Amino acid sequence: MADEFIKGLGLFTGGGLAWMVLASWYRTESFESSHQLIAAPPEPANMFDAIGIFLNDVFFWTAILGALTFWVLIPAARELRVAYGERRSS
Repeated sequence: MADEFIKGLGLFTGGGLAWMVLASWYRTESFESSHQLIAAPPEPANMFDAIGIFLNDVFFWTAILGALTFWVLIPAARELRVAYGERRSS
């Protein structure tokens, strides 16, 4: 169980850090605004802006779904498999 926790934590922190860096570049209008990191991204001026805005969403969902997978879904699947095996054997 510890290896699933550290895999989920690694995806959550790595994806979250990359999302925060890209969101601070592309989604922060000003530092006085209350919509920092969540404002709508601007229109990409070049290919690198388009890639950065796309990767911003990719890293966000990697952090969320990676942690959810390793912290909830895999342990739940293992518990269901054990419960099914015990029920089937009795």
